[in-house]
Amino acid sequence: MADVGSKKDYLVTEKLVKRFDEALAVDEVNLSISKGEIFALLGSSGCGKSTLLRMLAGFETPSSGRILLGGQDVANLAPYERPFNMMFQSYALFPHLDIWENIAFGLKREGLPKSDIKQRVGEMLDLVQLGAYAKRKPHQLSGGQQQRVALARSLAKNPKVLLLDEPLGALDKKLREQTQFELVNIIEKVGVTCVMVTHDQEEAMTMAGRIAVMSKGRVLQVGSPEEVYEHPANRFVADFIGNVNLFDGKLSIDQPDRCAAQTGIGEIHVGHGVSGALHMPVAIAVRPEKIEISKERPDVDHNLFTGKVKEIAYFGAHNTFIVVASDGSKLKITEANTSRHELSNITWEDDVFFWWHDSAGIVLRD
Repeated sequence: MADVGSKKDYLVTEKLVKRFDEALAVDEVNLSISKGEIFALLGSSGCGKSTLLRMLAGFETPSSGRILLGGQDVANLAPYERPFNMMFQSYALFPHLDIWENIAFGLKREGLPKSDIKQRVGEMLDLVQLGAYAKRKPHQLSGGQQQRVALARSLAKNPKVLLLDEPLGALDKKLREQTQFELVNIIEKVGVTCVMVTHDQEEAMTMAGRIAVMSKGRVLQVGSPEEVYEHPANRFVADFIGNVNLFDGKLSIDQPDRCAAQTGIGEIHVGHGVSGALHMPVAIAVRPEKIEISKERPDVDHNLFTGKVKEIAYFGAHNTFIVVASDGSKLKITEANTSRHELSNITWEDDVFFWWHDSAGIVLRD
């Protein structure tokens, strides 16, 4: 059992299961979250992440398993008995109350002295920089401001764990990106342990220190944003996080520091070993931004292939090329636009070479 004062293993789930009749929504999830950490549950709709969050909050009762906070099992405690607070995607602000009263609502229900409530609400308004809007109603604020009010209300009772359910889902893309950093700064300033649910991979990678990627009720990988992006544990994670090119083949070389696989486009070399049996089926994952493209043949020894450009998309910061390789398969290549005046000399239907370094690829067994 975790030490009550320990920062590591502060919030722990042990073989947590949730069934709805015959449907298995959460399947033996084991997580260990540190005190003060911002931790994301990431997955597509129906993967079990929201059900897991609701079990942490106490809104759903586990079918089996334990939820430990500082070593204490809280799985059977009612929501109001847990030192957790949850902020919903809809924010759930009271439309008839002003911002000050919205933040004070939970404190009043706890019966705190008026002087303590006034002080705490003032601190929360300062924290989210909305002191000048205290007497406004929620509909008089922007979406981002409403989101900060909901956060202030969630933090007012000084919870040990803050639960965020799609916290930025109601905001437009540009405001969402701006608010991500504001939210992280506020949470880190308070020092509260935070578990957030999102289906948006960019949101998870921007806000969280670690991410749990979920599918069909199970956690497939836990790691830092860099770990899950650069070293996906399996094919699903590689395909779900960012864009990826997957090349199926059979292992042709396997040494401690390198390996290779024979694929439809040719032999692909990778800068790590896999300790597998020769000729076993594998997939090589290569991110689009790690692939070079040119009409001129480069001076490289391997991982050099040919294809024809079928599609080009301009995204401002980068160009994306869809290239049909020699075996008829399609792959995506992105090229950064590093200069305002620099234009690629590659156009539709051009025959091109594409290549990447050994360290760019990773071997996936499943």
